[in-house]
Amino acid sequence: MMTEDFLNYLRYERNRSELTVRRYEQSLRDFETYFKNRDSQLSWESVDSDIIRDWMESMMDKGDMASTVNSCLSAVRSFFRYALSRKMLKSDPAYLVKGPKKDKPLPQFVREEEMDRLLDNPEMWEEGFSGLRARTIIILFYETGMRLAELTGLNDLDVDFSSRQLKVTGKRNKQRVIPFGTELEDVLRAYMSQRDEILTRQDAALIQNDKGLRMSRFQVEMIVKHYLSLTTTLKKRSPHVLRHSFATTMLNNGAGLESVRKLLGHESVATTQIYTHTTFEQLKRVYENAHPRA
Repeated sequence: MMTEDFLNYLRYERNRSELTVRRYEQSLRDFETYFKNRDSQLSWESVDSDIIRDWMESMMDKGDMASTVNSCLSAVRSFFRYALSRKMLKSDPAYLVKGPKKDKPLPQFVREEEMDRLLDNPEMWEEGFSGLRARTIIILFYETGMRLAELTGLNDLDVDFSSRQLKVTGKRNKQRVIPFGTELEDVLRAYMSQRDEILTRQDAALIQNDKGLRMSRFQVEMIVKHYLSLTTTLKKRSPHVLRHSFATTMLNNGAGLESVRKLLGHESVATTQIYTHTTFEQLKRVYENAHPRA
C-alpha cells in the first residue's frame, strides 16, 4: 500500500513520466523481494540500513554496474523520504547509506604506431598552408600534452626557441613551462614563417585562422577530429585524446609519474595515476598476445 501511494505521488503530484515511475516501481519491488527472501518477517517498517547495504552488495556481486546500483538506491531513498514525510514510517534507514563510487572509464589514447603513421606520412596531409597548420596543431598536442584551451590561448611570445620551451596558461590562470624537441621546433618555425607570409595578422595568437584571427576551439577540434579519423578507429577523436596519448606514450617510454604530472599541469599525482592503469592494461594485452600459455 505504501509503495502504491508513493508511485501515485510521483505520477500525480510530481508529474514524473510513466517510464520513470515504472523504473522506481521495479527498483522497489526488487528490494522488497530481496528482503522478503532474506526474512519473510521483514517489512518496510523493519528494514534497516544494513539490509539496504547487503542488497546493494548482492547487486554488485551479480555484476551490476555502479550506476545501476546507484539508480536503484535513489528510488529506495526517495520512497523512504516520502514515507517519513507522510508519517508512514518512524525513521529513514536509507538516509546514511552511500552508493558505490562510479567506475571511471580509462582514458582513450591513440597508439604510438598510429600516431607515427599519421605524422610520418605526407600523403595524409592537405597540401599547402592548411596542411602545415593542421600538422602543427596535432604535433603540439601530441608532443606537449597541453589542453585545448591552452593551445588556442598560445601567443607567439609564449614560444621560446632558444631554450625550446612553451609557456602555457592552464586552469585558474596557472602558468607552466613545457619543453619541446627538435621536431616541434622545425614544425613551428615552418608554420610561423608561412603564416606570416600568407596571413594578414590581426592579433598575437600563435595558431590563427585564415582571417588572421585566433583560431577558435571548435575549429581546432574539427581539425583534430578529421586527421585522427585517418589513423585510428577510436570513436572519440578529440584534442583531449591526444593529451591522453601524450601521457600514455611518456609513461610507456620510461617517464616518471611525477614528471608527467608536472607536464600535464595536474594538481595531484593521483589525477595522473589513471594513466598507469592505461599502460598496465596495454601491458596485459601484450602479455596475453605474446605468451603461449596466457
